[in-house]
Amino acid sequence: MTTERTTTGAAAGAAGGAGADPTPSGPVLLPANQPADRFYAGGARIAEFRGPGGSPAGGDHVPEDWVGSATTLFGEHALGLTRRPGGGTLADAVAADPAAWLGPERAAAHGADVGLLVKLLDAGERLPVHAHPDVPFAARHLGLAHGKTEAWVALTAAPVHLGFRRDVGAAELRRWVDAQDSAAMLDAMHVLDLSPGDAVLVPAGLPHAIGAGAFVVELQEPTDLSILVEWAGFAIDGAAAGHLGLGFDAALAAVDRRGWSASEIDALRGARAADDGDLLPDAAPFFRVERWRGAGEWDAGFAVAVVVEGAGALVQPDGARTEVRRGSTVLVPWSAGALRLEPGPGAALEVLRCRPPAVG
Repeated sequence: MTTERTTTGAAAGAAGGAGADPTPSGPVLLPANQPADRFYAGGARIAEFRGPGGSPAGGDHVPEDWVGSATTLFGEHALGLTRRPGGGTLADAVAADPAAWLGPERAAAHGADVGLLVKLLDAGERLPVHAHPDVPFAARHLGLAHGKTEAWVALTAAPVHLGFRRDVGAAELRRWVDAQDSAAMLDAMHVLDLSPGDAVLVPAGLPHAIGAGAFVVELQEPTDLSILVEWAGFAIDGAAAGHLGLGFDAALAAVDRRGWSASEIDALRGARAADDGDLLPDAAPFFRVERWRGAGEWDAGFAVAVVVEGAGALVQPDGARTEVRRGSTVLVPWSAGALRLEPGPGAALEVLRCRPPAVG
């Protein structure tokens, strides 16, 4: 006779390892992790998505929920790190036992580098135009192993500004930045209208500005590297904080000033709402995101799961169950083994499974 173990709420933290024991034994349900007082508005959609008690952060400038994060905000020592419900940070737990969390193959190749950051992002207002450096730039100027290619899976309809429609000279871009000429910047950019379920890849360097009303699951390389092209009207001193401490002469060299065609921009949109499976094959060197509907079988591997709709459970080989519902965010260690995704009775379960790139 098999004894079924059900993991919910605070018990999930215990199942994931607590106190001095960093070794996880199953999926971990995560509370919200929302850095306070960000420079742009948002947070109401995160609170609604997570449900009663799921997003305790107050105010209207908590637009990001850093899910399964071993990454800090730029220039910070701890802010942004996920704390496990049982105590301690995810980063410390992975460093203590990388094979259990990430799998022996990834641990052998990359040590305790999780290789992924997932966020819930609620744009209560349009974000400023900005860009992120690529791996060579980050290595050369900042001594980092990762740049910041990112991707969005839209949960609401919204416009985004993405890439320049024509070539923009270095001197012209610098004039826009110095004058904070938002109108000129936006006029030179493509506008891509996102529908719920769309997945979009945003290569490092590509300037972009997420539109007001956007609520997305964002995957990215595990850094917090942003170069601000625009900051006028936002609660941030972009002249001081917008260049990663490098000065704009160096930082703006990371911005892709090439004119992209409309078809090239549209090609960054991978899957649509009806698509399941791998949503962005072109993102594979940086991260992977899959959409699962209904029942399914997951191979063992580190992942961050976001439950988009419905309710159900992640079932381990020994029968242990982690109950989930819309708004749940779940940290899945390699040591949890192969999992069965099981919808609840009459529930239309939909889950995004976010993973680091494959090894090799």
